[in-house]
Amino acid sequence: MKPNFTNVAVMNLEAGEEPFGGWATPHIPQVGIYKLLAKKKADGTVEWAHFVQRDNGLKEKVLRGMVKSADEFAVVSDAMNNNLRRIFGVTLQAAGYDVSTLDGKQATDTKH
Repeated sequence: MKPNFTNVAVMNLEAGEEPFGGWATPHIPQVGIYKLLAKKKADGTVEWAHFVQRDNGLKEKVLRGMVKSADEFAVVSDAMNNNLRRIFGVTLQAAGYDVSTLDGKQATDTKH
């Protein structure tokens, strides 16, 4: 049986953490969609994950990091957008994202 990697969690929310935002590029032919997810941790830091989701749903090139504040996150986001604009002519735009529980159920009371 071939494993299904299309619904693998890129980021988990722990107690005291909340979604900070989700961004995505338009579809890039023969590449997929670049995405950026971020969460605010209980101590005020922002943890992020940046990756490309291929047309087959596979998530690749996952980069992760943490910054001290929303202002520092803006620097990270700007750097990613500058590279995406230079290479593909696109930028990350605010986007919806799926939040589900560890058992795979859709979490309906989360903020998007």
